Amino acid sequence: MAQKSLLQVEGVETYYGNIRALNGVTIDVNEGEIVALIGANGAGKSTLMMTIFGTPRARSGKIIFAGTDITNLPTHEIARLRIAQSPEGRRIFPRMTVLENLQMGASLDKLKYYDEDVEKVFHLFPRLKERISQRGGTLSGGEQQMLSIGRALMARPRLLLLDEPSLGLAPLIVKQIFDAVRELNKSQGLTVFLVEQNAFGALKLANRGYVMVNGNVTMSGTGQQLLADPEVRAAYLEGGRH
Repeated sequence: MAQKSLLQVEGVETYYGNIRALNGVTIDVNEGEIVALIGANGAGKSTLMMTIFGTPRARSGKIIFAGTDITNLPTHEIARLRIAQSPEGRRIFPRMTVLENLQMGASLDKLKYYDEDVEKVFHLFPRLKERISQRGGTLSGGEQQMLSIGRALMARPRLLLLDEPSLGLAPLIVKQIFDAVRELNKSQGLTVFLVEQNAFGALKLANRGYVMVNGNVTMSGTGQQLLADPEVRAAYLEGGRH
């Protein structure tokens, strides 16, 4: 099925001081796809996710979103283009309630669709509705991850960036999170770019995937192709590097 490219990362290099974290990375994400980026801890996956969002900046290369060059745009302007991020470590507001956290996600759209969008989040994650008045910091890890994704969805994104959504969570909760992402993609056509150390879960979920090693994209293919690839299996799926 022919799809229109929504996000293009072209030859991006990112540095922390003098240390090069991304080495000419090129990936693309088509409208309506789930694309996974897998790799060991420290491979540069989260750096790429943050570079797309403008912090840190790409030192060279280009990032194009929906035909607009966003490489040097400030983060708040990137967010206005309807890219939303659920960052690594969740980063919810711990002193705010579940509802207040969701309101923070909706602020870009001046609460225009607020009631409708809150109901959508509660439909996706019924647990959050049960915890509506509870402070974010008192939620379990899984509930905080649901809240982080829910807050991102309140911005009505065209592209959802998910950074390590399964990190530190029990398998049953991971399944709930991945099922919710699949449902969003299927029912709303939401485009998702997913960074994950859980290679098996991510590639099962994804239409396509990329493998990153030491700041380089070393392999790409459909989720099924990568799941079946002997190198990927040895490194990420059979008790090898994680």
